[in-house]
Amino acid sequence: MYFLGIDTSTTSSKALLIDEQGEVVATAASPHTLQTPHPLWSEQSPAEWWQAVASSILQVLQLAGVKGSEVGAVGLTGQMHGLVILDGEGKVLRPAILWNDQRTQAQCDEIHRRMGRERFIQITGNVALTGFTAPKLLWVAQNEPEVYRKIRHVLLPKDYIRYCLTNAYAMDKADGAGTVLFDLKARDWSPEVMAALEIDAAWMPHTYEGPQITGTVTAEAAALTGLKAGTPVVAGGGDQAAQAVGVGAVEPGIIGLTVGTSGVVFATTPAPLIEPQGRLHAFCHAVPGMWHFMGVMLSAAGSLQWYRDTLAPGVSFDELLKPAEAISAGSEGLFFLPYLSGERTPYPDPLARGAFVGLTLRHTQAHMTRAVLEGVAFGLKDCFELIRNAGLGKITQVRASGGGTKGALWRQILADVLESELVTVNTAEGAAFGAALLAGVGLGVWKDVPTACKKSVRITGTTLPQPQNYAVYRQAYAVYHDLYPALQPLFKKMTLE
Repeated sequence: MYFLGIDTSTTSSKALLIDEQGEVVATAASPHTLQTPHPLWSEQSPAEWWQAVASSILQVLQLAGVKGSEVGAVGLTGQMHGLVILDGEGKVLRPAILWNDQRTQAQCDEIHRRMGRERFIQITGNVALTGFTAPKLLWVAQNEPEVYRKIRHVLLPKDYIRYCLTNAYAMDKADGAGTVLFDLKARDWSPEVMAALEIDAAWMPHTYEGPQITGTVTAEAAALTGLKAGTPVVAGGGDQAAQAVGVGAVEPGIIGLTVGTSGVVFATTPAPLIEPQGRLHAFCHAVPGMWHFMGVMLSAAGSLQWYRDTLAPGVSFDELLKPAEAISAGSEGLFFLPYLSGERTPYPDPLARGAFVGLTLRHTQAHMTRAVLEGVAFGLKDCFELIRNAGLGKITQVRASGGGTKGALWRQILADVLESELVTVNTAEGAAFGAALLAGVGLGVWKDVPTACKKSVRITGTTLPQPQNYAVYRQAYAVYHDLYPALQPLFKKMTLE
């Protein structure tokens, strides 16, 4: 028996097949296009997602030499927060408004005015941000009233795929919490938030825990995908929650750290903890009865990519990083602020700017390279400190993934700055793999999600922190932490109108 994980991301729809031992058998992906019809807008066609999913499922079954009847269950994941609205007949009313769409700042401000910012945080665990689903609905109400009047169903991207597969309207609780229409503690829709935003509760689908079965593949979907009609489809989770399952960050104390273009710190919590100022995202986990914190920095490995492309074009990353190994911890007083795209956590500031601070004649390119790596590590430590201070407790292990963790030097810097063991695992396709594991749990192959992870996720490398660097990095981090507040008043003055 096999299990299928489907990940509908911004760039593609991926299908990943695992066996009952949790081994990846095959993967396939089909690309999406992105539309930006106006400044700040980001949209996609849900019909294109479905075409890509169907194509990827057919491909992965063919690559693996597996019949659709051998797939025991399907798990879903995908980009979070995107708004998909349907009419009473299940027809899409307008292109999906995506997580990275920035048109809704006025609606975010209005949400805080209607409910009170503090009350909104206490219910949802979050402040209203442009990426979330709730302000998108408010934007449609205010700018496209003729469309809004026709709404009968509200879904997220992966849940539109569920509808195409099963004809069922359903959503998992992790992705539901990311709409900020959820009562975080109750793990379901908030009547108070819905009433304040004048959203009809009948539009919202029933919500399920990640491994729960939400429906079965229809005959029509089976004909398009090669799956067997009647195959169970489990709830799954948004991409970050599924990624956490895929790397085994499913218990308190084990942190998921993704160092891609952006950086994500994911911490499982045993209760619905809230950062009082809403500086961390607080959502339900795909693991039943668990929640999580999430901190996001916008330019993690993206900072190193920019640095290489701008100041050392044509040089390989290995060549660039090698001289930095000889530079001592702290880069001899040189600091890099990684706010090249503004920032999200802990400073939700689109005007924040990157900077090298402390340059002297003594500093070389090797110092600058190491300062970039350390600056990103300090930015991630900001997220860790918020998580610790919000009540998580002891961090026992950090499970690292993403392109930025491939280099030994950066892994060592991260371990030293975070003062924690850093491990890598065997799963490169975390979100789709996590969705497939949830499908296996739903069918009873593994008794629960932690068991599935213990059986399937293996540690492939370990980086231990070097205590001799703790004092240096603690002192350097204290300086780094003071730089944003010192420079913040100047960032607005620097911004070109």
